Amino acid sequence: MEWHDRAIVLGVRPHGEASVIASLLTTGHGRHAGLVRGGRSRRHAGVLQTGNIVAARWRARLPDHLGTFVIEPEEAVASALLGDPMRLACLASACALAERTLADRLPCEALFNATEMLVRQLRLGVSHWDAAYVRWELGLLNVLGYGLDLKRCALTGSTEELVWVSPRSGRAVSAAAGEPWKGKLLDLPGFLVGAPEARAADVLAGLRLSGYFLERHALAGEPTGLPPARQRFVDLLSGQSTICSGNLDS
Repeated sequence: MEWHDRAIVLGVRPHGEASVIASLLTTGHGRHAGLVRGGRSRRHAGVLQTGNIVAARWRARLPDHLGTFVIEPEEAVASALLGDPMRLACLASACALAERTLADRLPCEALFNATEMLVRQLRLGVSHWDAAYVRWELGLLNVLGYGLDLKRCALTGSTEELVWVSPRSGRAVSAAAGEPWKGKLLDLPGFLVGAPEARAADVLAGLRLSGYFLERHALAGEPTGLPPARQRFVDLLSGQSTICSGNLDS
């Protein structure tokens, strides 16, 4: 059994004295693991960094075996972000979530394409990359079968003034219709329903929204909850939001 594919490195873990087991998000073979012989060597260390885009060849005697990877570099992303802890944390968060939530070997080319686009946005530092990450998490929920309906109010069908999301149904709620229950509803940041700008506080609201449904559905029953890498990203973003608010107040 053998295939060749493009992939994004989601993570690696040691195996024996010199090898590693690499987990990749591939174009046509989904999240797929394999043994990389000599993966702990200096030659492989720079290639097998979380978020790097690589070319992978997988071989195994039978299709249900772990198999081995031969991996060649295509685009070094992690090293390009070493000077920007915020974007590096965002990259680690996306890879950790994909690793934790995606079914093994289930093809999902659309998610690979969305993840590759996010990775490149992070590498280039394009505007509003943090808002793009929130949309990526919502896209992940959709791929997992738990997509939110943010197009119209669940109670009235209105497409105007959508400011909340029902935690039970995952559907948007308008300001007027949701007023009696606003204490029980989740905030819906404007950039997810057409507003042109996304401040750090808006991005944090978006992360609380997607995080709620990821924990409730995609990670239901897991005692550890969301990956630590995602919490580190949220903590960094929260710190930046606090600094920005302080500057505005002064």
